Amino acid sequence: MPAPGKLRDLIRTIRAARTAADERSVIAKECASIRDSFREEDNDFRCRNVAKLLYIHMLGYPAHFGQLECLKLIASPKFTDKRIGYLGAMLLLDERQDVHLLVTNSLKNDLSHQNQFVVGLALCSLGNICSQEMSRDLAGEVEKLLKSTNSYLRKKAALCAVRIVRKVPELMEVFVPTTRSLLNERNHGVAVCGIALVTEMCRVNPETLSHFRRHVPILVKTLKNLVMSGYSPEHDVSGISDPFMQVKLLQLLRMLGKDEESVSEQMNDVLAQVATNTETSKNVGNAILYETVLTIMDTKSESGLRVLAINILGRFLLNNDKNIRYVALNTLLKTVTADYNAVQRHRTTILDCLKDPDISIRRRAMELSFALINSSNIRGMVKELLTFLVKADVEFKSYVTSNVFLAAEKHSPSKRWHIDTMMKVLTTAGNYVRDDAVPSLIHLVSTSSELQAYAVQRLFKAMQNDISQQPLVQVGSWCCGEYGDLLFVDSEEDEALTITENDVLDVLESVLYSSHSTSISRDYALTAVMKLSTRFTATMERIKNVINQFEVNMDVELQQRGVEFGSLFKNHDSMRPALLEKMPVMESKSVSSEPVTNGEVTAQPEEPQKIQEVVTEEKPPKQASDTLLDLLGGGPTQPEPAPAPVQPPAPASSSGGELLDLLGGLDLGSTNAGPPPMNMMAPSPTVPNVLDGGGLLNPTSSGVLAPLQMNHQPVASLTLNSSSAFENNGLKIIFAFEKVPGNPSNVVSIMVTATNSLAFPMTDFVFQAAVPKTFQLQLLSPSGNVVPPSNSGTITQEVKVANPQQQPLRMRLKLSYKVNGAPVNEQGEVNSFPPGL
Repeated sequence: MPAPGKLRDLIRTIRAARTAADERSVIAKECASIRDSFREEDNDFRCRNVAKLLYIHMLGYPAHFGQLECLKLIASPKFTDKRIGYLGAMLLLDERQDVHLLVTNSLKNDLSHQNQFVVGLALCSLGNICSQEMSRDLAGEVEKLLKSTNSYLRKKAALCAVRIVRKVPELMEVFVPTTRSLLNERNHGVAVCGIALVTEMCRVNPETLSHFRRHVPILVKTLKNLVMSGYSPEHDVSGISDPFMQVKLLQLLRMLGKDEESVSEQMNDVLAQVATNTETSKNVGNAILYETVLTIMDTKSESGLRVLAINILGRFLLNNDKNIRYVALNTLLKTVTADYNAVQRHRTTILDCLKDPDISIRRRAMELSFALINSSNIRGMVKELLTFLVKADVEFKSYVTSNVFLAAEKHSPSKRWHIDTMMKVLTTAGNYVRDDAVPSLIHLVSTSSELQAYAVQRLFKAMQNDISQQPLVQVGSWCCGEYGDLLFVDSEEDEALTITENDVLDVLESVLYSSHSTSISRDYALTAVMKLSTRFTATMERIKNVINQFEVNMDVELQQRGVEFGSLFKNHDSMRPALLEKMPVMESKSVSSEPVTNGEVTAQPEEPQKIQEVVTEEKPPKQASDTLLDLLGGGPTQPEPAPAPVQPPAPASSSGGELLDLLGGLDLGSTNAGPPPMNMMAPSPTVPNVLDGGGLLNPTSSGVLAPLQMNHQPVASLTLNSSSAFENNGLKIIFAFEKVPGNPSNVVSIMVTATNSLAFPMTDFVFQAAVPKTFQLQLLSPSGNVVPPSNSGTITQEVKVANPQQQPLRMRLKLSYKVNGAPVNEQGEVNSFPPGL
């Protein structure tokens, strides 16, 4: 058989192929020739054939048939054969193939070879292809090489140890004693690899952090020498001495100093030197400064050092490189809670990033801008964000509108400004607002009697200009129906509109017949027309004609409204003024003096009421103590339920009195909760029962809920002490108890108060509770569904529990909310209530 051609000839032939078919033909012919050579056991040209096969593999063609030939080359005594053999093993073998285990014996022999370059090949291959079995077999050999006097071998052994520790963390203890000397190593390559090994150990097993913290002074000294040594030609990059070593040292110091004040103090000085002495004109210097900022913010650094770190990020925002600006915004977003005031100083620069052509930078700047809003800057910040909303990408509009509403509810300087802001959002991007925007604005207008004329005139003017924004149409229609008589008066803030009653009906009819209008918007408009029959006098016949047209509408909801409204005109006209009178001011229940952040509006946009979209939320009248039996479902008759969203049907009761999962075998009694409860899953057999532990356990997270430990007063007392029932991930739930004296059912009122210590609001908050079937439970409407951040407000909800048999109370809780759009669920049991409840 003729000698095979050289690798360079094969490369030249493949590159000369003009089409993909020609290339495949050349490679198929060459692979056939290589197979024939392998079958003939041609030892002289095995190395050349494997080299060509590796090139074919790099082009993406199958080369698995050369795996055993690589093992033969590894076993060869020639260094050139071993080099190609180990290269082939690293490319063609991995731990998913059983063939790679055959390399173990050859690796063991070569790790003790006399030639350092052969040992280096074995270490390099082991670091690339070792599995857990190979790691356990050869860890001892690698540990011996870490103690070698040859720096070339120690460097490669350290890198190989990184792979072994990553594969088999329990083998870490084999290398820990040896790594101490690597941190003091003078050889640059060994020191870098040693730091990488220690960093991997700390990442894989946090228990090793306490062992390596004693070496922080050595690491600080090394970093200080790099910063102060100046120009080092051997490891210099763009005038900065050994930036790779500096970055690795900063990453390790960040891990060692996290949550350790004493360790952080040791590195404060050197971090300040790095932050002030590093050149910022080159990208390599920016990389070091970025790692320095992360280290400062993740450790217990001094306040002045944190301000310096945030100022560095502020300079990054002015950089022309868009990647550096993005990194700065992303880091500021993560650190805004650590030093809020320092980040505020760069607010102007952050707002300028909203105009950046790069969409990723605009997204981060938008998120950071909302995190910086407070009571003192809300006017300027919201003005800039509304300007951004006009030209914002479609995927940003929903986020911007939702967060503007949240910010306005929390930090609004005045109701006039609040209404103007929500109006601006509705007219700019009304179709992208959150679902609760309509009831929220309706609630705001109804509770601001001095601004109702101003609001309804502004809304009507906006509807005249554009009826394509459906939430705007819904709010405007409701306000026109409710306060239509105020359209013709002079408001304190603005002049009255020069319009007639027919002009108002023209706008509402355009909504009813517009192709842009949704079914819900038409419901609002038709109800508004009906309510105007008691506000207007000159257009009564026109209103009747509009109502009559909808008695035969194809939409069932509109048809039902048309029939009911028409019946009022025909058969119950005397009752019409009373039924269509103005709604009373809606009140939100709150035990604190702080304003409610999110008014509770019973009628949701998806299901408007037949006569009136918004109804007043009122508690049932308290007549006598025995009446509570009826409210809790214990009396012979049930009272008329307060208007509330439809609740899911109560589940079937199960045998026994065990405290099962929520909605799983419990008699929940009648409830009147504001937001509908979320869908519940079947009880999980893996959820731990902590009734004996006297506390709450959250099976979805690592936090343990605080037990109810209280110094209670005697049962005869009216009010019992309050206590913290839950505290985890920034959310705190407090129970306050009040007995109803002289009641045979032993009714107790529990006032639930929720606070939020995080820097971000908890939205869509739902509190749910369930008790054993021997008890009866009633959940009253909460004061809102948004828990304000930074303990700036509360949500309250009253829970009534009847205990006719006077047994010890047990309760299953479930809490659900969202933080930055991410859903969070907490659940557990509580049983340490005061005796006698």
